[in-house]
Amino acid sequence: MNRTVLRLACIAASLALVACEDIRPPRSAYKHDRVEVEREPPTAGATGGVPQDGQPAAKTAGFVPPDHDDIPEGPFGDMVRRGRDIFVDTGTHAPEFVGNGLSCGNCHIDAGLLPDSAPLWGAWGRYPAYRSKNQHVNNFQERLQGCFRYSMDGTPPEQGDEVLVALETYAFWMAQGVPVGAAMEGAGYAKDFEPPEPPDYARGEQVYAENCALCHGGNGEGQQVAGKYVFPPLWGGDSFNWGAGMHQLDNAAGFIKANMPLGRGNTLSDQQAWDVAMYMNAHERPQDPRYTGDLAETRAKFHDSPHSLYGLEVDGRLLGQGAQ
Repeated sequence: MNRTVLRLACIAASLALVACEDIRPPRSAYKHDRVEVEREPPTAGATGGVPQDGQPAAKTAGFVPPDHDDIPEGPFGDMVRRGRDIFVDTGTHAPEFVGNGLSCGNCHIDAGLLPDSAPLWGAWGRYPAYRSKNQHVNNFQERLQGCFRYSMDGTPPEQGDEVLVALETYAFWMAQGVPVGAAMEGAGYAKDFEPPEPPDYARGEQVYAENCALCHGGNGEGQQVAGKYVFPPLWGGDSFNWGAGMHQLDNAAGFIKANMPLGRGNTLSDQQAWDVAMYMNAHERPQDPRYTGDLAETRAKFHDSPHSLYGLEVDGRLLGQGAQ
């Protein structure tokens, strides 16, 4: 990709972010065509789309959430706006619960609206749900607590805290019209693809240098303006920790393929997305808060997956050993 184009895109995005003193995003350039939600007539024994016996629900047609301009006035609308503000600038609006330089909107782009970047409207109707990560049924607030603990490397708010209520209200408002229990098209990350070849660190380093470094920095440190990150750090002490979902190669590759470089999603090949996901996740970051004191034991208990590099040696480094 032309580096001049990338540089201009980074500069433009930085200026746009800095200009938003009170971060209240309008519907962005990520708009997508409206697709009507199609529902089959209910049948006897219908379960509303909720998976039964561990089987995934069938995908339901796409959805376009409401505009931020449509947030109502009054106490409910005020809580929606509070949730949105926390979502897009978490360190400012919920600093006591954040341990790094990230905001929710770094991994859920366009203030949680954009398809294929785990939009909030795709998550709301899927909870309560069983999660293998903690081996019990989670409600929506508990799911949000996990984001604070792992992705934000912080201390989660207690359930019922206004921060979680605000985020839950924002998600509820955004998901109006989504069938409860439906697996929506564009929800989550589009990670159902495999690379032609196993992901490779050296190839990923080249992809990163050509497509990512201008915005995220040569050492993954991100970029700050006036003390705020305008492009998030991808590794190191101010990034997500080893327990976050983004450290999984399939999650990272799916997110990168659909959304990166910013504003130019789906321009990298499948192989490039997996390669750069491996390169990004083959660097140290904050320790998994579930760390038992033993790297091999922690990997066996929590990272026993081919998509996790935790506890493995890559490019001469035993990952997790030098966690910050």
